Amino acid sequence: MSTQVILPRIMQIGENAVLQIPNILVSLGCKRPLIITDKMMVALGYARDIQVNLGGQNICAHIFDDTEPEPTVKSIQAGVEKARKGNYDCIIALGGGSPIDSAKAIAILAKHGGVMQDYRFPRMVTEQGLPVIAVPTTAGTGSEVTRFTIITDETNDEKMLCVGIGFMPIAALVDYTLTISLPPRITADTGIDALTHAIEAYVSKKANPYSDSQAIAAIKLIGPNLRKAYNNGADQSAREAMMLGSTLAGVAFSNASVALVHGMSRPIGAFFHVPHGLSNAMLLPSVTAYSIPAAPARYADCARAMGIATEQDSNDIANQKLLIELRALNDELAVPTPQEFGIKRDDFFQVCQAMAEQALASGSPGNNPIEPSISDMVTIYQGLWD
Repeated sequence: MSTQVILPRIMQIGENAVLQIPNILVSLGCKRPLIITDKMMVALGYARDIQVNLGGQNICAHIFDDTEPEPTVKSIQAGVEKARKGNYDCIIALGGGSPIDSAKAIAILAKHGGVMQDYRFPRMVTEQGLPVIAVPTTAGTGSEVTRFTIITDETNDEKMLCVGIGFMPIAALVDYTLTISLPPRITADTGIDALTHAIEAYVSKKANPYSDSQAIAAIKLIGPNLRKAYNNGADQSAREAMMLGSTLAGVAFSNASVALVHGMSRPIGAFFHVPHGLSNAMLLPSVTAYSIPAAPARYADCARAMGIATEQDSNDIANQKLLIELRALNDELAVPTPQEFGIKRDDFFQVCQAMAEQALASGSPGNNPIEPSISDMVTIYQGLWD
């Protein structure tokens, strides 16, 4: 059986990669870029730096910075209207997963019309929108190299998974220097998100030799460096390893899939506005414990790649070490429980059934080594409270 691998046409990776934006636009024949970002990237001066750099090549770039941390159908609409009216020929997506996801959605809607609900999974979006040049500023989502975007339908609090080659950026500029200023909380949440991407891609039913190679490489980079980047944000070697690991993890899950953690994580974010990486972290130890019996060798490989188990350890021992490490990682990175995050127990338990139903509808749980029932997922959700 063969595997189709989908990647950005151009990838620029390493220190000061962002400075290559003018050359990349010229190579693509693009002259009117719209920078889609958030207000933090504007405040830090990153968006202005890109404008100045492009100005040196007589390219004028405008900025849309009204993206939200959890993009909704409503929040992207202003960007769609700006992109349509401005006669832009490409989009520069600058920021974490939310601005990049917003940019992907805006690129499709601005060119092809309709509403975001028209493009939700199981539809496979093959239409090409405005070309997206993705510049990630967090080491976490991998959105710069994936064919996915996630937009919340605020009418029913559903995080819609949208899938297809149409959402793949045409270029990705992966520059770890843009992550140096990240605070510890965002470093932790995005870092565990990347680790989850890699682990889930490796244990997924859709895993393949190509995605396996990227996932294991990502785990080897992220495992030893997540704590270092969290405890010392100025550690450039740790930041570089995390950034490359995040991108490789994105390549892995985009060409395999995510699984149960992500399926269950999205509804927590939609109902209770928990950041995506944080809800992944809440779930990762419990879902891993639930899933190990169906893929013990695969999870043991992950433990060895993280450097917490040796080749001499049996799979059982390696997996025991993996569960201990995932819980210890959450403790050190101060990952809160749902209760510590501020969610009320009655509110949480009241929507467990609805969250499980949304998780199942996303398709991601079907990729898990054990395909869960609704009641299994309700039990896992409720177990987060203990």
